[in-house]
Amino acid sequence: MTVALPPRPDWSQLIKSGCRVFVGGNAGVPYALIDDLIANSKAYSDIELVHMLALGDNRWAKEEYRQLFKVNTFFIHGDEVRRAVDEGRADYTPVFLSEMSSLFSDGTLPLDTALVMVSPPDEFGYCSLGVSVDICMSAARHANKVVAQINPQMPRTAGHSYLHISEFAAVIEADQPLQEIEAPPIDSVTERIGQYVAMLVEDGATLQFGVGKIPSATLKYLERHKDLGIHSEMLSDSIMEIIASGAISNRKKTFHPGKVVTSFCIGSRKLYDFVNNNPHIEFYPSSYVNKPTNIAKNDNMIAINSALEVDLTGQVVADSLGFDFYSGIGGQVDFVSGASMSKGGKPIIALPSTAKNETVSRIVPYITEGSGVVTSRGNVHYIVTEYGIASLRGKSIRERALELIRVAHPKFRAKLLAEVRQNYWVPHYQQKYPTDIPELGAIQLHKMVVNGEKFYLRPLNPADERRLQEFFYSHTKETLRLRYNYDPKQMSREKSCNLVSVDQSSDAALCIVRQEGSRITIHAVGRFYYNEHDNTCEAAFVTRETQQGKGMASKLLTTLIDIAQKRNINKMLAFCRADNKPMIAIFEHHGFKRLFSGDPSEVELALPLQEASQEKSA
Repeated sequence: MTVALPPRPDWSQLIKSGCRVFVGGNAGVPYALIDDLIANSKAYSDIELVHMLALGDNRWAKEEYRQLFKVNTFFIHGDEVRRAVDEGRADYTPVFLSEMSSLFSDGTLPLDTALVMVSPPDEFGYCSLGVSVDICMSAARHANKVVAQINPQMPRTAGHSYLHISEFAAVIEADQPLQEIEAPPIDSVTERIGQYVAMLVEDGATLQFGVGKIPSATLKYLERHKDLGIHSEMLSDSIMEIIASGAISNRKKTFHPGKVVTSFCIGSRKLYDFVNNNPHIEFYPSSYVNKPTNIAKNDNMIAINSALEVDLTGQVVADSLGFDFYSGIGGQVDFVSGASMSKGGKPIIALPSTAKNETVSRIVPYITEGSGVVTSRGNVHYIVTEYGIASLRGKSIRERALELIRVAHPKFRAKLLAEVRQNYWVPHYQQKYPTDIPELGAIQLHKMVVNGEKFYLRPLNPADERRLQEFFYSHTKETLRLRYNYDPKQMSREKSCNLVSVDQSSDAALCIVRQEGSRITIHAVGRFYYNEHDNTCEAAFVTRETQQGKGMASKLLTTLIDIAQKRNINKMLAFCRADNKPMIAIFEHHGFKRLFSGDPSEVELALPLQEASQEKSA
């Protein structure tokens, strides 16, 4: 069947001065239409061009076309658009991606004409919006006239991506390569962020992610997961690798099971070929994909987004640097909200801890003057940097501040604590800022499985004050007597703060925790105190009664011994009640020998660390 094409554009019949014209964006910018309009534009002025992120040179925003076009962008991208916004020649309109389409449908921004790029029509006359359905579909449905660039290089994508040739007032046939972007290289900082984010993802979860280094790094560490799904506003090249790994099955999705759901993709030509006629990947308008209630229909929805800075209460700045608008709101709030409402969902903000070659902290005591909050402090569940995971949901301002200082770059932590003492309620007894244990490696969070349950071993830190209180009050009198040699009645906030505020460069304090969503429970604590006068340390540990005999104490002691050996400490000591036979047995199992003690109620044990290290290496 031969399909008749509409005529070439007669712009005098399609636009007029002062009208509003939508331009398709992302990788589907119809540059042939833009060029034809510019070439025939002598009679026009003050045309408002509306678009979202648009790859390519954005030539319409150049200074030379300032009388012809006034740009109104929903997302700032590219040198020309950014320069035009900075110079006041263009406007930035902040709006959630889920609500952009309603600006056209409800008449807030009525469209005279929409310029879109589509695939060639099939035998029935249907063209596909291909890699850029997003808000293009809504613009086409609500504009008075639609003009299309038919491009043989535009893929045909499944889902709600089709417009019939009869809907176009005019077309241009132009064979042009789609706009591509290269995947950025993954550096060591991004690698660690990706590892931490991956720890928050359970098998069977559904993922949303954007473009950039952090999503690529995260997906790399998800390739051994099982039955993951994807419901994401956009796809990048990383999707191909994780699908090839077998980690993506979409079987456990509770909304569009069996399918990858998206609204646009940007990346390489290989990605565009990958989505072409791929029945497993469906493209829908952003008003559908980004609708928070639709996102929430996916159980265990994991939303992974980034930020420019985060303040110590959890406010997220994502579209501006001071008074300079940098990008756009995009779909961050849509997916943060949707994941928050999802059963088992996790909204995650992931970002490097510093900028400008580690001279500027992205974790800040208060947002930079002029910057705007995109995601509020009430929406955020997790903030992830290369220094760990800060869990914010259900946390007080004080707890949030301590959690976020912990994942800030170490050289900014003291200053951040000093600032937060001035601006927020942090008690007078909170004197120390969180420190890492270098001997644990770049990743300070270590997964361990105990009787089929997942736990994490990590440093104890000031944000654990309340958790340590809860841990203390969970013990029986017998456990407290055996651990402390008396029956303590209280663990005050001041005492708990002192116990969790550890200078980990001299002493060492570890805990084993169970994390269920935002709820973190301490199940075991182990520590040693360093004695500088004789280069020895004294070790102790305590385990929740329900976990005793399962290897947690042994894991803590093994790790403490390893840390002490790496610090070239000569000897590790331990003092136990004589009737605490389980604890004595653990120390002896790890090579500790009993020393003579004049007190029959107490057993003193010692481990020569450097001898043990030499025996281990031998």
